[in-house]
Formats: sequence, structure tokens, C-alpha cells
Amino acid sequence: MDPSEPVRETRPNRLRLEADRDAVERDLSRLVLTLVELVRQLVERQSLRRMEQGDLTEEQIETLGLTLMRLDESMTELCERFDLSPSDLNIDLGPLGPLLPKDS
Repeated sequence: MDPSEPVRETRPNRLRLEADRDAVERDLSRLVLTLVELVRQLVERQSLRRMEQGDLTEEQIETLGLTLMRLDESMTELCERFDLSPSDLNIDLGPLGPLLPKDS
């Protein structure tokens, strides 16, 4: 190494991301609630299929119904808490279209 050459920094340049804490929290909440809503809809559809096929007892149907109603109420409360509407949870996947069916 030639002493007349300047010393080069060997560490890579690190990019700094300046993010608004509230925006990050809201976006993360939106993503988590979207995933919960997606799973809720899948469970609801599967429950309906099993009901129609006669795979569930009356007690299981009652329990599922109450559970899904409570989850729907909780989702509504969480959306209000994070100032989100149900349509905010329907992430646009570009060419694939929206993540959730339009009836949600």
C-alpha cells in the first residue's frame, strides 16, 4: 500500500431510512389486520362448507357462529382504533387485483 494514497473506507455505505413512527405503526397495523381479515374470511367460508355438508354438530355451529361474530366485532374495533376502514384492508396486488373479495 502506497502511503501517499488516501485511506478508503471499507465499510459499505449504509442507507438511512427516515420514517414517521405513526405512519409505520399504522401501515404495520393495516398489514396485520389485513392478514387477520383474510384468515377470518377463509375460516368463515370453510365453516359454511362444513355446515352445508353436515360435518358439524349444532353445538359446533353455534360456537363457530359466536366466535366469528366476536372476531368481526373485534376487527371493527381495531379498525376504528387505527383509523382504518374495511376497504383499507383490501390491499391492491397490482395486476392480480385486490387481495380480498369485493364483498368484504
